[in-house]
Amino acid sequence: MTSPLLPPALLPHTLASPSASPLEALRARAGAALFERVAGEDGPAQRSRIHDTPGPRDFGPTSAIARVHDDASMFVGGLRALLLQALHPLAMAAVAAHSGYRADPWGRLARTSTFIATTTFATRADAQQAIDVVRAVHVRMRGTAPDGRPYAADDPWLLRWVHVAEADSFMTAHRRYGAHPLDDAGYDEYLDQAATVAERLGAIDVPHSRAELARAFREFGPELARTPEADDVARYLLAEPPLPWAARGAYSLLGRAAVGSLPGWARRMTAQPWHVTGETPLVRAGGQAVTRAIRWALYSDGPDRRP
Repeated sequence: MTSPLLPPALLPHTLASPSASPLEALRARAGAALFERVAGEDGPAQRSRIHDTPGPRDFGPTSAIARVHDDASMFVGGLRALLLQALHPLAMAAVAAHSGYRADPWGRLARTSTFIATTTFATRADAQQAIDVVRAVHVRMRGTAPDGRPYAADDPWLLRWVHVAEADSFMTAHRRYGAHPLDDAGYDEYLDQAATVAERLGAIDVPHSRAELARAFREFGPELARTPEADDVARYLLAEPPLPWAARGAYSLLGRAAVGSLPGWARRMTAQPWHVTGETPLVRAGGQAVTRAIRWALYSDGPDRRP
């Protein structure tokens, strides 16, 4: 299942020229380090393939899905999505058994970010190939949850939940922390476009609008629960992230923003180290500060690159 940790798109990034100012050189170093951490060693090659290969694409550069997935708010949205996805015991069982999020967290992050970038920005042929690869992997991911129920990663209903959690999280994070949030019609457009990818992955009854998304959450409500496995994911992501201590202060701002933006019922079911009770002004300010810093580092044209 494509459950992201912190999945930004593979964003275009340029290095500073030899004549760059000290501030621009710092920006370039920070952006390169962050890009390598998120996209992996193959990031530059993957970025070139995704953005530079000629051919028809499913979504244009000004489409709603491109605007949402091409923003630093995805760092908040990706973390929120995994916390939310973990509340479905069968989906969580598949993640715990097959995703390798503890053994290889950065490799998993690179694979997930590449998948999102490919299905959003790459040629139609490359996007379909990425979907076909994931579907082939899902076929082999089967097992039994701790409560004794069988699960299958290609179960269309579980794929629906994974998509619902992701789409809601990316949309919510963009609305709160995006450089240029969309209006309601724009977010309906985003959900409609994102739904086409989920359907090609095998999900059923995928929400194409905010009203349908709200209905999906109501339908999944009785199936969601706090489990030891979900608590383990939350502790790992929020209290024990695989990061050096110097980076954990900024990361905690992302974590607080992700937790604060969860629906109240989901926040109460999530193990967290800070007791965030909602999206307070302090939590919101921290989320805005860290996403603006990420945007500044990753985009060569500054924090407001795109209208």
